[in-house]
Amino acid sequence: MSKRNREKRAARKRARQQRGPTPPRHEFGDRPHGPGCPCGEHDGPPPLPPAEQLARTLLAVARTGDPAEASACASELAGTHFSRDPQAVGAAASMILTRTLGFMWRGGWLPADLWEITRRRADAVVAGLLVDMIAADTTQHAPRTVHERWAAQVRQLDADVWWERDRPHLPQWAQRHRLTVERAVLATITLLAELVTLPRLPQILPPPGSATQRATAAAGVDQKVLSRVRALLAKAESTQFPEEAEALSAKAQELMNRHAFERALLDADEHRPQAATSTRLWLEAPYIEAKSQLVAAIGAANRCRSVFHPDLGFVALIGDPLDLDITELLATSLLVQATRAMVAEGSQTSRTGTSRTRSFRQSFLLAYATRIGERLQEAATTAAEPQADERLLPVLADRSRVVEETFQEMYDRTVAKSVSITNGAGWQAGRAAADRADLNIERTAVSA
Repeated sequence: MSKRNREKRAARKRARQQRGPTPPRHEFGDRPHGPGCPCGEHDGPPPLPPAEQLARTLLAVARTGDPAEASACASELAGTHFSRDPQAVGAAASMILTRTLGFMWRGGWLPADLWEITRRRADAVVAGLLVDMIAADTTQHAPRTVHERWAAQVRQLDADVWWERDRPHLPQWAQRHRLTVERAVLATITLLAELVTLPRLPQILPPPGSATQRATAAAGVDQKVLSRVRALLAKAESTQFPEEAEALSAKAQELMNRHAFERALLDADEHRPQAATSTRLWLEAPYIEAKSQLVAAIGAANRCRSVFHPDLGFVALIGDPLDLDITELLATSLLVQATRAMVAEGSQTSRTGTSRTRSFRQSFLLAYATRIGERLQEAATTAAEPQADERLLPVLADRSRVVEETFQEMYDRTVAKSVSITNGAGWQAGRAAADRADLNIERTAVSA
């Protein structure tokens, strides 16, 4: 028997123990107690397990990872307990989901992270349940104790409390989405099953209720500049004319680099201590490993460290808040442009007719990442020249030190991974596409 099967059997055993020593149908009321009941201890229906016991049952079944166990539990709860005491079932679902979310927050997960992983591994119904639970969890805490970045992620998810708080959420949610109670309970177990298997991550933000101040955007970040950069990159992604896309990307890169170095000089003038934080950029399949190389190259050119989590599908970036903004904006745009250029190359076959599309595209993206990294490093050097004075170097050195210290605190064990190129044509095509994405910086004046 494999280790995984032994773990599943042990989890099923714990789930049965949570339900009690009697058979599940007896406890859940498939055969009501009363006159003639073999147990001989009751004259009427037995008292239902409290919400606490039902919550533990939901969690125990979720931990088995067995869809059959989950379906059976959902059927039993919906068919007996809910009809007699919907309050207990609804309260149990909210109770265990809220507790599990608290555990995930302490384990380094953020609202956007849980949504990203859930939408990839479960259906839209389960992802929607997660969003509601995030809203319920957030509103338990005073706004001043919720970090601004955390609150921003909750807003981006449109996580609002729409249901009546004096009634259980689960039946209202089921009614709103036209689901049976059994389907709603099954969604609860499915969501729990996804969450309990997730690993711990480095802590980025304090969980809700523990933030000491309502942080806002980092000092010196000009939101007008960032808004203009976003607009330029959006146009670069949407245009069908390569020359226009190149000009727009170059303008965006120019704005970002100029702003970064101007902010560094402002830090020097005001003697601001340097700080580093982290963010996570989730990647869409396929070719996520090659795409992670592009994100890493962009991050390195913008003074950020990066760590790829292949099992989860994201790149963690560590750097100055503004440098992280720049990296994320540029990476998002270049991923779109790289994918479009890759697809434009069409399908690839060998002389014998064997498909080589996958190896071609993998090599294409790796070459694109390498060349973009080279060009961004050149662009960063050029952008620093107009700002060069004795104030800049110490600030950048101090920032580099803080970033490295933060990286070591978050990731004390990392493994460098090498990549191999298996398709020469894809490599050449990728470098050519990266060359066409002209990121050279003009030295003309830039207005915000």
